[in-house]
This record gives sequence, structure tokens and C-alpha cells, in this order.
Amino acid sequence: MNRDSKRARIWKLLAVMMAVTLLAAACGDDDDAEDSSTTSDGVVDDESGETDETTGEDDAASPECDGEVVKAAWVYVGPIGDAGWTKKHDDGRLAAEETIGGCLETTFLESIAEGPESEAVFERLAEEGNAVIFGTSFGYMEQMATVAESYPDVVFEHGTGFTVGENLGTYFGAAEEARYLSGMAAGSVSEGSIGYVAAFPIPEVLRGINAFTLGAQRVNPNVTVEVVWTSTWFDPVVEREAADALLNGGVDVIAQHQDTPSPGEAAEAAGAFWVGYNDDMSRFAENAWLTAPVWDWGPFYTATIESVVDGTWESEQYYGNMADGLVNLSAVSDSVPEDIRAQIDALAAEIIAGDFAPFDGPINDQDGKEVVAEDESPD
Repeated sequence: MNRDSKRARIWKLLAVMMAVTLLAAACGDDDDAEDSSTTSDGVVDDESGETDETTGEDDAASPECDGEVVKAAWVYVGPIGDAGWTKKHDDGRLAAEETIGGCLETTFLESIAEGPESEAVFERLAEEGNAVIFGTSFGYMEQMATVAESYPDVVFEHGTGFTVGENLGTYFGAAEEARYLSGMAAGSVSEGSIGYVAAFPIPEVLRGINAFTLGAQRVNPNVTVEVVWTSTWFDPVVEREAADALLNGGVDVIAQHQDTPSPGEAAEAAGAFWVGYNDDMSRFAENAWLTAPVWDWGPFYTATIESVVDGTWESEQYYGNMADGLVNLSAVSDSVPEDIRAQIDALAAEIIAGDFAPFDGPINDQDGKEVVAEDESPD
């Protein structure tokens, strides 16, 4: 399946899922609208997140299936209660279940360490008869590529990576689009210094920091962004300590490429502002909240599984964006000046229309050297 056809399928599925969502909202209990309990770190109190490996399968009865049941598995780097990255992928898994119905049987493994140890996990899932296996973190790439060669009849999809094969594809999205817009929100309220809590200096993270900084400087040309690296995707304590260090150094806004709301809780405690990531986390630090780049993985997961079932799946490097709905920006807080909010809305429309991209030139590096020429844009 080529990229255009997959995106067309995703658009169609978005419409179906919207109808399902409206039905669920009409029938749902108000008590389900919020997480039932949270820890002091701001993440869902879920004991399953305390172990290195936890298996989850939904117990709810699914609609009967008229055809063959397909098995799909997800491997998560953090717990589904992280309120961010893993939660959003698990929301996508549940959306695929809801759309495909009883013909889909899903499994997820959470808090699986990146690196060599994960290879045995992917092998086991392949042996268990999963037709498609999703690995949702960069550090699974080499292991997924190795296992994919040994199981040519299983489809492997690696989130955020770049290695592909006959039965191995990659998927991610242009988070830099929403990052740029969130930078505008941050720059508009900062007096000059923004802090950024970031996990690892890999391309997706660097891309996001650069886009965020360009967006902040669009509305506040003299603003600077200071980065602290945590060397972890999920560690509420470490994330909080990194944010506190930045705040003690004088920043007045905290942004993040991390999986929990802990940086935002630090920002609120210090009377600063906060730009989150992955999901609308505003409930954890309402006074600090500005906005966040957010994900909707459900349509991609649904389209991918359906393409495996109907035999049209092809290896590709899928890179979704704001135009196809994979990436978006959460509602922008009233703390952001009204005129800036209007600019953000207008630029978002240009991004979706294909009339603007965060790395359109001219762009200079920190030393003033031109890295993207005027009227050019990197692919």
C-alpha cells in the first residue's frame, strides 16, 4: 500500500472513529471521563507499571467475528499509565479494537526495556501467532530488524525508527509542525529564557527542539532555549529534577520531550508556564499549562492492521502530519495572548494546507551559518 492510499484509508477511518466516539460519549458514564487515581508524580496509579514486563489483554467481550481473527501485539517502553506517550499508543490500540471489532485480538506488553533484552520479547510475540507487531520506541529498532528476518510471515512496524525490510516498516509523524506552534505559545509568555527537558539527542528529539525554538523566536526574537538531557523516556523523578534545575537557573517556561507530566508539576510549583507533550495533560498543572503537541495513533493502527488482513500491506516509512490527523496541537490556554492564539490558528491552517513548514528557509544555526537557504525546505 503506498502512502497516499494509506492516508486515504486513514481519513475514511477517522470518520468512522468519530462516529464511534460520539456514540461512546452518549452512552458513557461521566466517571470514566477522568483517570480514577494519580500518584504524587502525576501519573496514573497503575501497579502494572512497576514491573519490567506486563501483559495486558482486554477482558471485555468483543462483537462476534464473521471471518478469521487476527492477532496484533504492541510493545511499550513505559506503562500505559504514564499519561503521555504510552497512554496515547494504547488509546490507539483500543481504537483499533473498537473499529475492527471481534475480528481483532490484541496484546500489549508495557515497560519493556530498550536494547538487547527486547529481542526475546519480539520473538515470543511472533511465536505466539501475532500477524503484526508494533514496537513503539526508538531503542527497539535493531532487535525488531533482527527478529523480522527470522519471521518473514509476520509484519513488524517500528515506531520512530528508520530501518525497513520486506516485512518491517516504520511509522512516526511530523511532530515538528505542532512543536513550532507550541513554541509560539511559549515564546509569547516568556521574558527571555525557556527550559526544555529532553530524553535523548536522537533525530526526532533534536528536530522537535529546533522547531520549538524557531516557533518561540518567531514571536519573541531574543528568546533562548536551554536543554537538559535526562537519558530516559519515562522517569517521573528524573524528569522533575531536570525541570527544577532549569527553573532554578531562571527559565520561566518549561517544555518537554518526556512521557510524564512531572516537568509541568515542577513548573506550576515554581509559578512558571508549561508546554506538555503527547496528550492534553492540563489537568496535572492547570495554572502552568499552555498547550502541547498531541498524537492520534488509532487511524494508523487500524489502517495498518486492515491492510495486513486484506493482503495489501507494504513496507514503507510512514510519516504522518497535521494534515492527516496523526499530529495535532491541543487547545491553547488563555494565558497565551489573544493575538498570538490567532496567529497560531492561522499558521496551523497554513501547515495543514501545505503552505508552511517549520524548516522553511532561511534558517541559520547558532553560529549564524545558513543551513537552509531562502525558499528551500529540507525533505
